[in-house]
Amino acid sequence: MGQAGEIQWLAPEFGLGTLLQIFIDTSHDFCTQAKSGREDKISRLQSFAIGFACNGTASLTEPGVKPPSDPKAGGARPGRRPRGLLGSSLVVGSMTMLSRVLGLIRDIVFARVIGADGLADAFFVAFKIPNFLRRLFAEGAFSQAFVPVLSEYREKGSLEAVQALVNRVCGALGSVLILLTILVVVGAPVVAFVFAPGFWGDDLKFDAATGMIRVTFPYLLFISLTGLAGGILNSYDRFAVPAFTPVWLNVCMIGAALIGAAWWTEPAYALAWGVFVAGLVQMLFQLPFLMGLQLLPRPELDWGHEGVRRILRLMGPAIFGVSVSQINLLLDTVIASFLPTGSVSWLYYSDRLSELPLGVFGVAIGTVILPNLSRQHAGSDPEKFSATLDWAIRMILLVAVPACLALVILAEPILTALFYDGEQIDQRDIFMSALSLRAYALGLVAFMLIKVLAPGYYARQDTRTPVRIGITAMVCNMVLNILFVVPLHLIWQIGHVGLALATSLAAFVNGGLLLRGLQKSGIYRAASAWRIFALQILLANVAMTSCLWLLTQQVADWQRWDHLAGLLWLMAVCCAGFAVYAGALFAAGLRLRDLRGHKPQHQSQ
Repeated sequence: MGQAGEIQWLAPEFGLGTLLQIFIDTSHDFCTQAKSGREDKISRLQSFAIGFACNGTASLTEPGVKPPSDPKAGGARPGRRPRGLLGSSLVVGSMTMLSRVLGLIRDIVFARVIGADGLADAFFVAFKIPNFLRRLFAEGAFSQAFVPVLSEYREKGSLEAVQALVNRVCGALGSVLILLTILVVVGAPVVAFVFAPGFWGDDLKFDAATGMIRVTFPYLLFISLTGLAGGILNSYDRFAVPAFTPVWLNVCMIGAALIGAAWWTEPAYALAWGVFVAGLVQMLFQLPFLMGLQLLPRPELDWGHEGVRRILRLMGPAIFGVSVSQINLLLDTVIASFLPTGSVSWLYYSDRLSELPLGVFGVAIGTVILPNLSRQHAGSDPEKFSATLDWAIRMILLVAVPACLALVILAEPILTALFYDGEQIDQRDIFMSALSLRAYALGLVAFMLIKVLAPGYYARQDTRTPVRIGITAMVCNMVLNILFVVPLHLIWQIGHVGLALATSLAAFVNGGLLLRGLQKSGIYRAASAWRIFALQILLANVAMTSCLWLLTQQVADWQRWDHLAGLLWLMAVCCAGFAVYAGALFAAGLRLRDLRGHKPQHQSQ
């Protein structure tokens, strides 16, 4: 890679240590000054935080004034009217939708800047490794272990006990991540070989992946601390801020592609640095809101703390239990590195589109129900626990089934309208990506159900059962990879489609076993009127599918349209399909009041 390549990966080592030390020192200084009563210091810190966050003062108190709190409520402010499950899910979903829309814009920019060549494959591997681990921490194992324990401390303990837990979890998490980051930065060639063995022998791909892993991996440190902050905010029903935070990732990545790419001979390196900066920005963004809750972490290393030990016991099994689909996607990347050039990129673009409904609705609903289920379990309320799960499953099916059908029908039009330019992304890229998108779409219902079924176990601090189920699903996925990839690659040169199809079928195994376990143990009991609801969903999806199919037949060749015209026509088709679906649901008797969940359970204040 030469001298320029060395500079590109050596810089993060200095920046990582310096920035982390600044974060720890600032946290320690803030807590010390707050305790000593130096209100002017707090005021300046809050003013800086407000200006940085650009989000007003809704979550912050006036300088020098502490918010009223109930010690038994763990510092929660009284008088705050709780939203229902639907309202909270809409808040999270709307914020996530904003992030996903920007994510689509980001991917469009990626397609124009780096396309689907060898360096693009190297960047997507380097980005997928920390991003995969991010999902384990921010949306997976750490969240599923931390939020129930924190909710229990909030329910039964004082604000001081909650603060002590937060401090020690931050110290433990931060120390492990610092060590892991150093090891990966030093051993990046080994990591590149493990996650993309197919790049070995191709010096361009392998050296690029190695260099970019060294730049992108510190993102895991920043985003995991962001996940810690988001878990605290979610536990106090402040769902909007953690849901909005990923917007900064897309803003930074788009800026890196459009502005930073001019500074590098190969634009892929600019994107790698964009990942690094995005992690830091997301971490800093949430700090003022933790100040507003009086729960800004002061890292303390105490592995013997009871709460830390419980979280660690829960995290180990939870890594497999909740993130099996992500592990399967990572295995797909490893196998895809042996397939023809472009396979990793085709899977990336199709996976990103299938994740749009998963992220906006599946993750949003799962995020909202976890703290509610945790409080209901701590309060010994099995009826509400079951009702919450039932509501979540209905909402998932209401969204996932039409999303699955729409992606199958509109795969090529969507990919063409978003990514096709005839140069970086050509007709073959669209065709190959469309095949894998349809395969991923078939598993969308299962992917989304896993997001709401797994919390039914983790809210009760049961991590062993999802692990057993997850291992079964992983073994199933590996067997299906062999059964699908080999013949599809040898006969039709579309082995990447076999990877996507195997992942989807394994997700159904995972989701089905999770559901059966909840029903068999009596934790989940389906509410009444499920037959009516299923009939309503069926009729509405038949109507929507017919509408989409008829409209797509009006366009013979989407690739002849210019970019703007294609986007406008695609939006018109999607809006028409949504209108038909909503209208059919209404005609079948479904009303908005049928979708409202109960109010979140709170302590008396």
